[in-house]
Amino acid sequence: MNKTELIEQIAIRANLTKADAGRALNAVLDTIVETVSNGDDVTLPGFGSFKTTQRAAREGKNPRTGEKLSIAATTVPKFSAGATFKGAVAKK
Repeated sequence: MNKTELIEQIAIRANLTKADAGRALNAVLDTIVETVSNGDDVTLPGFGSFKTTQRAAREGKNPRTGEKLSIAATTVPKFSAGATFKGAVAKK
C-alpha cells in the first residue's frame, strides 16, 4: 500500500474527503517526525512507539574495493511494534 492508497482508506473509514484525509495523515506524520526529531517519544498503545536511538561510530568496508572506512556516530529513528499490532500480523 502506498500513501495514496492509505489516504483513500482513511477517507472511506473516517467518512472524510480524500483532501481532508490527506491533510490529516500529513499532520500525523509531521507531528511524529517533529516530536521524535526533538528527542521525545511517540507512543500509540497497541500500535507501537517511535523514538530515537544512538548508533555508535564504527568501522565499515567499501564492498567494491574492500577499503576500510569510518562511519560516524549518529542518531536514528526507531519504531517498535506494539503487542496488538504484532498479534495481528502473527495471525496471518
